[in-house]
Amino acid sequence: MDADDLEPIKAKAVAVNLEAMSVEALHDYVAGLEAEIARARATIKAKEAAKSAAASVFRT
Repeated sequence: MDADDLEPIKAKAVAVNLEAMSVEALHDYVAGLEAEIARARATIKAKEAAKSAAASVFRT
């Protein structure tokens, strides 16, 4: 069992109506999404580092 199997599965986000948004609002929306992507990538990197460290300890 992987530790990721213990994390709850999140529901997919509901699509936002982009047509109703102004150009400025769209820029803000994209900036927010990019920040969330960066946060997710940092979490992935940390989890991969932890997994690699654990694997190196338990290798025989």
